[in-house]
Amino acid sequence: MAAHGFSALYNPPVPVWMYGWAAAITLVASFVIAGVLLTARHAPAVPASRDIRGTGVVRALRRCLPALRLAGVLVLMLCVATGYLGSRDPVRNFGMTFFWVIFVLLFPYLTVVVGNFYAALNPWRTLGDALDRLWRGFSHGRVRYPQRLGDWPALGLYLGFIAFELFGTGRPVPLGHFLVGYTLLNLAGIWLVGRRAWFAHCEFFAVLLRLIALLSPVDYRRGEGDEPGRLRLRWPFAGLLSERPRDLSSLSFALAMLSTTAFDGLKATQWWVGLFWADPTGLMTRWLGVAPVNAYASLRPWFLGWESLWLFASPFVYLGAYLGAIALARWLTRSPRPLRELALDFAYSLLPIAIVYHMTHYTALLLANGLKILSLVSDPFGRKWDLFGTAQMFRAPILPDYSVVWHTQVGLIVLGHIVSVFVAHRIALQRFASRRDAMLSQLPMLALMIAFTVAGLWILAQPLTAVLMR
Repeated sequence: MAAHGFSALYNPPVPVWMYGWAAAITLVASFVIAGVLLTARHAPAVPASRDIRGTGVVRALRRCLPALRLAGVLVLMLCVATGYLGSRDPVRNFGMTFFWVIFVLLFPYLTVVVGNFYAALNPWRTLGDALDRLWRGFSHGRVRYPQRLGDWPALGLYLGFIAFELFGTGRPVPLGHFLVGYTLLNLAGIWLVGRRAWFAHCEFFAVLLRLIALLSPVDYRRGEGDEPGRLRLRWPFAGLLSERPRDLSSLSFALAMLSTTAFDGLKATQWWVGLFWADPTGLMTRWLGVAPVNAYASLRPWFLGWESLWLFASPFVYLGAYLGAIALARWLTRSPRPLRELALDFAYSLLPIAIVYHMTHYTALLLANGLKILSLVSDPFGRKWDLFGTAQMFRAPILPDYSVVWHTQVGLIVLGHIVSVFVAHRIALQRFASRRDAMLSQLPMLALMIAFTVAGLWILAQPLTAVLMR
């Protein structure tokens, strides 16, 4: 097994099938415990929370908000500048480390803890607000956003971004191109459909972090127009009970968070690469007249297309599995509730699984490269500067013991699934007429979560290929 972010192979101390059985037994035990402990059929739809807008800390943060928003825009501009003018070495480039490691990896984990702070600091929204002051009515929109589109634009952009991340060159200049293009796209979208609709349905970072924030004990909503903002403390994971997807587009986006992370782990394994290049069926060899690996130059674009196809299809593969489990639950309970409504009811119970998958795949990369940002702040362009006296700090990666990484990954996966089991059971108690039906409805969901657990452990345990054939 190779921990993501490391190059060495690590063999788990016991066979993976033993971890799989242990995880499955743990989930079944959690299911039984949830059935025994959670008995309140008519639990409150909105869990208890406490308004904290008037606290001293929040008032101090509110006074700092304009400076923090300006800092967000300046960091965005610095990432663009270092993409074009900084070091060509990705490791020594400020923009590469800040965007890919701090923003893309660390921000979601911070969101779980402190809530959707990105909504307050979003640099693209800050730029739109600044243009609105210079060009009155800029952010009001020119056309009404079609509600039938839902979050599909955000999902399409998210999948495109993941494709850029996985199949791009990983160099600074393309990142600069992406940030400039995405900035222009955001400003055009704000102008076209208005600020509120764009950031609610189209800006995929906003949609992604809003969903992750449902796990947080801090419930923050930015005010919009005449609608006041909200800042409350609540129980962790309470947002999963009080919120519900608007439609299948929101459900598909939540599933994409899970499926794209799984695909990222799968695509680097020897099994996945061999599925195409080793030609286990022999069909490609008969068609080409030679083994696929001997026709690498001509087949490389086809392999990239093959991987892209599976990446873009992955949310819908997971959607099919999820709808199958929900349909079976509906059949077992003879529920009159439509399949679509039941699917939306339980959709967000999968978010804890999505975030722990993200953690298990990328925390090692965050440890290996995250603290380098302290040295890069002093030398963002790789010109041997030392602006803040930190240029020599934390230049070496943090490499934890591989056995610690493996057991932490296993523990996180199991913990995320246990939380999902409890959340789903709590929702079932609100949606079904009896405890028996609630328990019965969760059997297919339990089977689905066990399948996700075993699949996740299997992917983590696969040896990575040194050559990705792309």
